Amino acid sequence: MTARKRPAPAKPRSQPPAKQAPKAAKGSGKQADSKAADSKQAKAPPPAPPVAEKVPPRGQLVPKLHKVLKGHYKPVAANTSRDLLQQVLFACCLENAPADVAERAFNRLLEAYIDLNEVRVTTVAELTETLHDLPDPARAALSLRRALQGVFESTYTFSLEHARKHSLAHGVKVLEGLHGVPQFVVQHVTATALGGHLIPLDKAALSALWLCGLITRQEYDAGKVPGLERAIAKKPGVEFSSLLHQFGIDVLTNLHGTTVRKIVQAVNPAAAKERFPKRGEKLPEPEPPVITDKAGLKAADAARAAADELRPAGPQAASRPAGKTPMPPPGSGPKKSGDGKGKSGPKPFVVKPLSLKPPAELPPPPPPEPASRQAPAPKPAVKPKSKPASKHSARLSKRKPR
Repeated sequence: MTARKRPAPAKPRSQPPAKQAPKAAKGSGKQADSKAADSKQAKAPPPAPPVAEKVPPRGQLVPKLHKVLKGHYKPVAANTSRDLLQQVLFACCLENAPADVAERAFNRLLEAYIDLNEVRVTTVAELTETLHDLPDPARAALSLRRALQGVFESTYTFSLEHARKHSLAHGVKVLEGLHGVPQFVVQHVTATALGGHLIPLDKAALSALWLCGLITRQEYDAGKVPGLERAIAKKPGVEFSSLLHQFGIDVLTNLHGTTVRKIVQAVNPAAAKERFPKRGEKLPEPEPPVITDKAGLKAADAARAAADELRPAGPQAASRPAGKTPMPPPGSGPKKSGDGKGKSGPKPFVVKPLSLKPPAELPPPPPPEPASRQAPAPKPAVKPKSKPASKHSARLSKRKPR
């Protein structure tokens, strides 16, 4: 038998040579990393805006807080016998201060000065010494001076009784027109002297409401609580304002006391766990939103606020150094026309230093010349001869009168 020949093994197909990767240039790794980082930043979504907190049910929490505060504090009746301007000045002292302390400070202020005009021209430092027992005497002194200055500039008197002659809205507008007066002062005077329905909110009251969970963080920072008056009627609103003010003073002065903790736990136990700080810590300070001209602040208000910061305190203020040019008040001088070619107003007065130069030395007088000849004596003046009278006048002088 013939042996079968085994088939020869098939030759493997030749594969094309693998392409060599191109050599990386120097610095290409860094460029690739930077491109990758840029692509990641481009793909990253923009940061989401802060989510607004839900408004708590104030219709249920405010009456509950009012009921709890009645068991710990007694309401203080407001003194309505003062005129409207004195109510404004007292509210400046009452901000973030107990009622009895503010009453003593206000009475001391009226006794220490002759009249309100002297208070207006007194420096803030001197007023701070008079109001030394207030929690923040410098802020109260500045508010006092601003209120008196605003009243004097608008009426050239120290009276606000004209605000009561019209409607409540007119009185509120007059109070808001006083430049630099805090919003608490406007709300307190509106509720006590003008008979309006407002809950005065200073830093103490806002801290108490935020700690009890009645307002959001945005409202706490802005210092405004819209719709708070709808949660309580007008008649118990005055009593609630006094109790809330006392509770707010305790929150600022004795935050970790037993009274504050009991009230917060009785009103809103969930807020007591979330918002009550640890022992030794304080409440977070409110961060008011930054308001610019683009956000709605009028340019006139911004210029007036800047001028108020540079305004001297009164006659006792230090004199301006020589050579400085004081800026004219905003709005002074003739207005510019529409095309912008009008005059820009009078030039500011420049205070120049007083320089006294010594008088220049005069040259000595020349020596007198020697008298060589004596001057002749003056001749006596000869009187001119009078003209002879005419014949016509001689005849009239001889005639007898009729």
